[in-house]
Amino acid sequence: MENLELRMRKNNLVREKSFAFALRIVELYQYLTTQKKEYVLSKQLLRSGTAIGALVRESEHAESRADFIHKLSIALKEANESDYWLELLCQSDYLDKIGYKSIYQD
Repeated sequence: MENLELRMRKNNLVREKSFAFALRIVELYQYLTTQKKEYVLSKQLLRSGTAIGALVRESEHAESRADFIHKLSIALKEANESDYWLELLCQSDYLDKIGYKSIYQD
């Protein structure tokens, strides 16, 4: 059973993409705080953008089907919130349109 669970984790596209997205969010946060001296909006984005992957990981050990769905539903809400912060950062010229489009695709 452990080998099957390990293989499932290794081949989980949502897990991989949410982690890669979190890494990009961390890098963007570092850029915004060091280069643009923006601390408030970027901190909100850091929280919501990294929460997605954390919730995906939590869902891997859900106690029930309902718990699994609930955790992924919250991850979806965090993704929507991240989209809001990214759009706000773009519209307020902290993030250029090319950077916004690049990370939005993720």
